[in-house]
Amino acid sequence: MTAAVHGPTYKRRRKLAINRLMDRRPLDSAAIDRFIERHGAPIVEGDRATFLWRGEADEVMVRHRVVGLRDPLPLRRIRDTDLWYVTIEMPEKSRVEYQFELVWGDHHEGYVNDPLNPKVAHGPFGASSALAATGYQVPEWCRPDPETRPGELSEQVIKSKALRRDVGFGLYLPARFRSVVRYPLLIVHDGRDYLDFAAFKTVLDNLIHRGEIAEMVVAFVPPGGNRLKEYANHAPHARFIARELMPYLTDNLPLVPTPDGRTLMGSSFGGVAAVSTAARYPGAFGSLFLESASLVFTDIGDNHGGGAVFDPVVKFVNAYRARPRRIVERMFITCGMYEPLIAPNRSMVTTFREAGIEVRYVEARDGHNWENWRDRLRDGLTWLHPGEAKFVYE
Repeated sequence: MTAAVHGPTYKRRRKLAINRLMDRRPLDSAAIDRFIERHGAPIVEGDRATFLWRGEADEVMVRHRVVGLRDPLPLRRIRDTDLWYVTIEMPEKSRVEYQFELVWGDHHEGYVNDPLNPKVAHGPFGASSALAATGYQVPEWCRPDPETRPGELSEQVIKSKALRRDVGFGLYLPARFRSVVRYPLLIVHDGRDYLDFAAFKTVLDNLIHRGEIAEMVVAFVPPGGNRLKEYANHAPHARFIARELMPYLTDNLPLVPTPDGRTLMGSSFGGVAAVSTAARYPGAFGSLFLESASLVFTDIGDNHGGGAVFDPVVKFVNAYRARPRRIVERMFITCGMYEPLIAPNRSMVTTFREAGIEVRYVEARDGHNWENWRDRLRDGLTWLHPGEAKFVYE
């Protein structure tokens, strides 16, 4: 008779595939070929992920933007082979975008996509390799659905005195648009990028068709030539949004005439533009939809670490934190756990709530990228502008 064992029990972890490979003898090129063909790359096993690189080099490193993980992250070469590897922790439902950095003597090559991984994520600066952990799936509601009635997306131009240029933007009208109905208005910063890299039109079509969000009018507005200046608490930009674009849309479309029907949206520096515009014109908008907003601040000193482009942002956020005020009624805020902006966003949630703003805050095991922002669209839109169908938050 054996004695009962009390206390926690631990499930024995199976040896990782890369460790089983290194135990194999002989470990020749053919064995490595079979290994890669069987497992692919990166290899995801439970809560571990193993990056692989095959080829001659003096150094191989993974480049990423995961807070807390060494960057660049060096790979180890398996002795007497041309296979390199490194294993990291990869919690369930995580998603990471990455590239490789390679060194051969004096030659250095950075930002190389993983030739062993066919999964890539796209953005305005090119494609990156993508790693999805156990449990992560691309949401089905951001994929085209042949049953969905599509809305109409047209190109519009407005002459802006504030910006001293013509501003072209995309205008979305829902399927079955009717002039006798009053629609909420969503204005999206970096609008063309949201359309190109976050499948925003497809998301709107699907969620409206399924009744998960209200039928709405959406203006997808791109920045000018100097985005980082225009979006960093820039008075002409705020004036364009609140005093030119919004009145133009209200005059020409059947929109809800009150602030509760108006939402301003942005990610990264676009999130700063949304907050600063609302702060300059309090009461013009009823809600904000912020994704990984670059709301950087300093509590002591002035070394914010973001470079000169962040100086006006930090000045604005510091001033707001010193005197918080209710600039809108509601905010939906989301940020990736793995990005450098996670700490400022967590802190600003508290600041906004203390100002009397109702805030719903969602974190994701992802980084500062368009697929993370795409994956959060349903959460934000259904909370800010719910449809008739019942939606259960996960």
